[in-house]
Amino acid sequence: MTEYIVRFITGGMIVSAFAILGDMLRPKSFAGLLGAAPSVALATLAIAIVQHGRPYAAAESWTMIYGAIALACYGVAVCHLLMRFRLGALPATILAFAVWLVVAFGLLASFGGAA
Repeated sequence: MTEYIVRFITGGMIVSAFAILGDMLRPKSFAGLLGAAPSVALATLAIAIVQHGRPYAAAESWTMIYGAIALACYGVAVCHLLMRFRLGALPATILAFAVWLVVAFGLLASFGGAA
C-alpha cells in the first residue's frame, strides 16, 4: 500500500511541475507535450531508483530512449505513407507499426536494455 502512495505522490508532483512549466511556455501546445511522457518517465525512473537501484534505472532509461527513437521513426513513416503514398490513416498506421517494431527491437537487440 505504501508503494502506491509513494507512486501517487511522486507522479503527481512531477506531472504538476511539468504542467506548470508547459503553462509558462508559448505556444500553449507545449503544455500537453510536457505534461505527458517526460513527467511519467521521470516518475517511473525515480521509483525504479528507490526500489531497484541506479543500474536498473539506467537500463530502464535506455529502453525509454530506444522507444522514443522508434516512435520518431514511426511518426516519419506515417507521414510519408499519408502524404507521399496517399494511404488512409488506418493502413498507414498499421504499416508504420511494423517500422516501430523493427526499430525498437532492433535497438534493444543491438545495444541491450533492461535484463
